[in-house]
Amino acid sequence: MARKLVTMDGNNAAAHVSYAFTEVAAIYPITPSSPMADLVDQWSAAGRKNIFGTKVRVQEMQAESGAAGAVHGSLNAGALTTTYTASQGLLLMIPNMYKMAGELLPAVFHVTARALASHTLSIFGDQSDVMACRQTGFAMLAEGNVQEVMDLSPVAHLAAIKGRVPFLNFFDGFRTSHEIQKIAVWDYDDLADMVDMDAVNAFRQRGLNPQHPQMRGSHENGDIFFQNREASNKYYDAVPELVEEYMAKINAKIGTNYQLFNYYGAPDADRVIISMGSICDVAEEVIDYLNAHGEKVGLVKVRLYRPFRADKLIAAIPATCKKIAVLDRTKEPGAQGEPLYLDVVTALANAGRNDIVVTGGRYGLGSKDTPPSSVFAVYEELKSENPKRQFTIGIVDDVTNLSLPETDAPDTSAEGTIACKFWGLGGDGTVGANKNSIKIIGDHTDKFVQAYFQYDSKKTGGVTISHLRFGDHEIKSPYYINKADFVACHNPSYITKGFKMVQDVKPGGVFMINCEWTPEELSHHLDASAKRYIAKNNIQLYTINAIDLAIQIGMGKRNNTILQSAFFSLAKIMPEEDAIRYMKEKAKASYMKKGEDVVEMNYKAIDLGATAYVKIDVPADWANAVDDAPAKELTGRPATVKMVRDILTPVDKMDGDSLPVSAFVDHADGTFELGASAYEKRGVAVSVPEWDSTKCIQCNQCAYVCPHATIRPFALTADELAAAPAQTKAVDFKVGAGKGVYKFSMAISPLDCMGCGVCTHVCPVGALTMQPLEGQEVQQPVFDYMVSAVAEKKELQDFTVKGSQFRQPMLEFSGSCAGCAETSYARLITQLFGDHMMISNATGCSSIWGGPAATSPYTVNKEGKGPAWANSLFEDGAEHGLGLYYGQKSIRDALEHSTRALLEVPHARPELKEAAQKWLDTFNDGNANQAATKDYIAALETSIMGVDEAIAFLSTDEGKKALGANAESYLAHVKELKAAGKDHCDCEACSLAADILSKKDYLNKKSCWIFGGDGWAFDIGFGGVDHVLASGEDVNIFVFNTEVYSNTGGQASKASNIGQVAQFAAAGKEIKSKSLAEIAMTYGYVYVAQIAMGANKVQTLKAIAEAEAHKGPSIIIAYSPCEMHSIKGGMENCQKEMEKAVKCGYWNLFRFNPDAEKPFTLDSKEPAGGYQEFLMNEARYSRLTREFPARADRLFKESEDNAKARYEHLMKLKALYE
Repeated sequence: MARKLVTMDGNNAAAHVSYAFTEVAAIYPITPSSPMADLVDQWSAAGRKNIFGTKVRVQEMQAESGAAGAVHGSLNAGALTTTYTASQGLLLMIPNMYKMAGELLPAVFHVTARALASHTLSIFGDQSDVMACRQTGFAMLAEGNVQEVMDLSPVAHLAAIKGRVPFLNFFDGFRTSHEIQKIAVWDYDDLADMVDMDAVNAFRQRGLNPQHPQMRGSHENGDIFFQNREASNKYYDAVPELVEEYMAKINAKIGTNYQLFNYYGAPDADRVIISMGSICDVAEEVIDYLNAHGEKVGLVKVRLYRPFRADKLIAAIPATCKKIAVLDRTKEPGAQGEPLYLDVVTALANAGRNDIVVTGGRYGLGSKDTPPSSVFAVYEELKSENPKRQFTIGIVDDVTNLSLPETDAPDTSAEGTIACKFWGLGGDGTVGANKNSIKIIGDHTDKFVQAYFQYDSKKTGGVTISHLRFGDHEIKSPYYINKADFVACHNPSYITKGFKMVQDVKPGGVFMINCEWTPEELSHHLDASAKRYIAKNNIQLYTINAIDLAIQIGMGKRNNTILQSAFFSLAKIMPEEDAIRYMKEKAKASYMKKGEDVVEMNYKAIDLGATAYVKIDVPADWANAVDDAPAKELTGRPATVKMVRDILTPVDKMDGDSLPVSAFVDHADGTFELGASAYEKRGVAVSVPEWDSTKCIQCNQCAYVCPHATIRPFALTADELAAAPAQTKAVDFKVGAGKGVYKFSMAISPLDCMGCGVCTHVCPVGALTMQPLEGQEVQQPVFDYMVSAVAEKKELQDFTVKGSQFRQPMLEFSGSCAGCAETSYARLITQLFGDHMMISNATGCSSIWGGPAATSPYTVNKEGKGPAWANSLFEDGAEHGLGLYYGQKSIRDALEHSTRALLEVPHARPELKEAAQKWLDTFNDGNANQAATKDYIAALETSIMGVDEAIAFLSTDEGKKALGANAESYLAHVKELKAAGKDHCDCEACSLAADILSKKDYLNKKSCWIFGGDGWAFDIGFGGVDHVLASGEDVNIFVFNTEVYSNTGGQASKASNIGQVAQFAAAGKEIKSKSLAEIAMTYGYVYVAQIAMGANKVQTLKAIAEAEAHKGPSIIIAYSPCEMHSIKGGMENCQKEMEKAVKCGYWNLFRFNPDAEKPFTLDSKEPAGGYQEFLMNEARYSRLTREFPARADRLFKESEDNAKARYEHLMKLKALYE
C-alpha cells in the first residue's frame, strides 16, 4: 500500500493518528506535548473529520489533573477520548489513570516522555515520567522515531477499543516529538478499515446514560475489594495478542515487521542491547558498522512494555547471546536497577536463562545526547570478562565512576548524508527558517530529511543550534551533528566569545558567518584555534551582512530569511530558482497571519540573501595562528567565581556536555549561587543605547523600564568621578538632593543589553539612540566601574520613579526575551525589597528566566544580601510560597519569644534591652525592622561575655549589684567554666543571646513574594492562590499577566480575552477573561491591584509599595505584553503598548487597599477610544480577521462592549466605596 510522504515531526505524526480515532480531547499545555493538542485544535477549527465523520471536540482544562478528570468523564459518557501530556503533567493524571484502567475504559494518552523535576527542573526528554506510571494499569507502547510514531500509534487506539485496557503511547520528548523527518502518512480510510466497530458500539452501550442507567465508581470494603480487583486479569492477559493482531494488520498494509519485541542485528550475536525509544536507531547504525567489520552484535527493541510478555522477549534474543546490556532512560535512586533492567533480569531468571550476563545502564537523562560513541562503548564493555553490572553512558562520572569510557567514533550515518548546522539566537527566526528549509527540501525533492533543534536555557535571546541532515538514503541518526558539511554562525557574538563552531565543519566544508566585519575585522575577532582549523582543513569561509540588510528592508533584527536564502544558494541542495520559489511560498504561509507587509519584506529578504554572501580568502599565516592571551581572572564572591569558572563558562558556550559529575558535587541538591549572570557578558545585541548627557533630563524612566537592568543612573562624588574610566560621561544634577553635591551619570552595559530599544521609546527627550554594538563596547568598563566602585547614595533613594532607580536592582541580565515586561516588574520589586526578599516562583516564563542553573540573574548587594529564590512546581507555586512564609515565621516567632524572655532577665545589659525592644517595636514593619535588626545583632554580639570579662564584671560593684545575692555563687560558677576551658558565660542573658544569634538570619522581617504567570494564577494554581489569600497571612502574590501561556508556546488561559487567537483557541476565544482581581476583592481584607507599568509608572510603584506594607495577603496583576502577542514594531514598543491598552479601555488600572479610608481607587481614566485599532496592532487579534473575518467582526465587537461594561462596573465599585 503506497502512502503519501510528508515532512513532519513526531508530535504531528501522533496528532494525525489520534485525530482519526478521537471524538473528545481534554488537554492542558505542557512542553513538549502541547503541539499535538494544538494541531488537533487547528484541524478541528478547520473542519477536519475523524474516521467517525465528526470533528474532534477539544477542551482545554485548568490543569492536567482536570484534563484527566475530563477524559475519565467523557469516556464514561461513551465518547472515545484522548489527551496529550508529559512529565509532571502526566504525574498529575496518575490518580485518574488508576480509575480509567480499573473501569476498563479505552483511553489513549499520547506522551512525549520527559524528565521529572528533582534537584532541578528539566523540560527535556527521558522516560522518567512514563516509568512512574507502570503500576496504573495502563498498557504502555513505545516508539523510537517519527515513522514509528505514525505507524504504531494506531495500535494503541485499536487495541484499547477492542481490549478495553487504556494505553499510554509514548515516544521520546524533543528527540522524537520535535525531530522532523519525511515519513509515510496514514490515510484515514486505511485506519478506519482496521477498527472493530462492534467493539466501538459495545463501548457506547457501556456509557453512562439515563436511558439505561448504571452506577460506576462505587466504594467497596475489605471483604470484596481484592477479589474484584483480580477480576480484570483476563483483559490484561489478552492485550499482547491484541497488539500483535493489530501489528500484523499494519504489517500487511504497509510491508513492515512490527512485533512486541523486534530484533535487529546478527542472527548469531553474542552481545545484545535491549532498550526502547530513540536510542534504538543509534544502536542500529552502530550495529551495521560493527557487524560489517566482523563483530556479532544486536539489539532487541521493546515495543509493548506493559503488559510485559517475557516469553516474547526471550524468543527475540538470539540463542547465541552471552551478554546483554539493558539501557534505561530513567533513574530510580536506591533500586537494584532501573525498571527495564529489572524486567529483563526477572524474565531471564524465570525462564532459567542464567547463562546470560545482564548489565544495566542509564542514558539520556534530560535529553543528554546519546551519540554512536556511547553505544560503541556499551558493546566494548560487553566484551570484557566482567562487565560493569551498573553503568552510565554519555557522561563522565568521576565521582562514583559508573560511566563507561568513550572515544571518537567513526561516522555511522547513511552514506552520502549532508549534515548542516546553524547557530542562531532565540527569537531571530533561525529555527523557524530551518523548519521551513527542511520542509521545502523534504516536500520538493526525493531526498530523505531530518531536522532537530537544540536550545540553551534562555528565553528569546538564548543560543539555538539547528541540526539538519539530507540524503538519498533513510536517515536514522537521532543525535547531534558534530561533523558537518555546512555550518552557519548567525550571531557574531559567538565568534567573539570563542564558541567552538568551525571545528564541527568537515575538511573542505563551508563556514558562513553573519557579521558586519571587513576581512581584517574578521581576522581580529576569530580566535587562533578557529583560524588554525580553517587554514589546515581547507574550510570554505564566507561572510554575509544580513544584519544591515534586514534593517534596510524594515525587518529589524529578523535576518533569518536572508540567511536561509544564502544557505540554499551555497549548499546547492536543489536548483536555486526552485528554492527561491518554495521559500516565498513558505514565507507567505508562515507570515500572512502577521500581514501582507511582513510577507513582502520576506520576499525582499529572499531575493537579497541569494547573492549577499562574500567568499573570504584565508591567509596562509592562519595555519600558524598563536593562541590569545589567557582570559582575565574573575573576581567576586569565591563560591560564585568557582561556579562560573567550573560550570557557567562551558555551559554558556554550549559545551556543558563536556562537564564531569565532579563539577556538580557542590550542587548535588540543585542549589546555586546568586549573581552569576553578571559574568556572562553575552554581547548578543546588534545595537545598544547610547546616552546623550546634554539632552538628558535625569528622569530615570529608561532605567525604570529596562527589562535587563543594563541601564542605570549613578550619583558620583568628585573622588569617584576622578577614579572613573576616561570615557565616563557625567553631568551636574539638575534638581533634587544630588544637586550641587554629586555628578549624574547614566551607565549602560552594552555586553549585557539585549538591544530591545524600550528605553529609547520611553525617553521623553530623545537622549537615548540605538547604535551598533561595536562602537559602544568602550562603555563596558564604565558600567563595570560604576557597579563595583560607586557607593549607593541613600539620600537619593525613595519610592518615586526617579528615586527607586538609585536603588540597586537585584535582578539583572536575565535570560528573558528582549523587551520583556515581566522582568521590568520583577526588577523593580527587587530594587524596593530585594535585600530581605523571599520568592517562590511558580513554573513558567518567570521561573525559566529567573532560575537557570548556575546562571542566576538574581543577585546580592555589597553586604551579600539578596532575594532567596525557589521554584517548586507549576501547580503549587502559591502553596510553596505560603510554606516558605510559615517556615520562616515559625522560627522568627520563636525568636520573638526568646527576645521577650531576654527582656525579663534583670542583669541583661540596658543597651541590649533597648535594641531588643526596638526590634520588637518594628517587628512587622518591613522597612524599619531592617535597621532595628542590624542594631539588635550588634548589641547581641557585644553583650555575650567571655569568661574573663564575666569574672572581671562580677568582681565590680556594678556586677554585684546586677546579680544581687547570686553574685558570689555565679562568680564561682564562671571560674569553674574557665577552668573547664569554656569561652563564654552561660548565664541566662548570655545563653539567650547566643541562641538568638545562632538564628540571626531569621531576625529581620522578610518580604515574602510569590511570582507566576496567568496560566498559573488563573488556571492550574488558582486553588493555591485562593488558599493563600484566604489564609490572611502577610504574603504578596505578583501575577505577570501575558493573557496566554507564554512558556509553553502560547496557549489560551482564563486570562485570554474575547477574540484572542491562541493555541486551543484557533478560531478566537469566545469567553471573556476571568476577573481574578474582583474574586480576590470579595475577601475584603486582601490588597488587590491591577497595574501596567508603561501606562502609569507612579501607580505601579504605589501598588507595589502598598501591597508590601499591607499586613495581610496581597495580589497584584500586572499587564505584561509578550512576544506571543506579535505587537507591530516588536517588543521595543512593549511599554507603549501598555499605555495604549489602558487608554482605550482594554486594561484597567485600580487598587483595592483595605487599609485606606476609601479602599477602592480607580486609576484608569474613561476610555479614549481606539479599541479596535489596539486589537489590530497585535497579530494575536488581527490574524483572526484574515482566517475567520466574520467571526472576527463579531468577537471584536463583543470584546469592546465587554470592555465598556467592565469600566462602567468599576465606576460603580468606585461609587460604592466612596
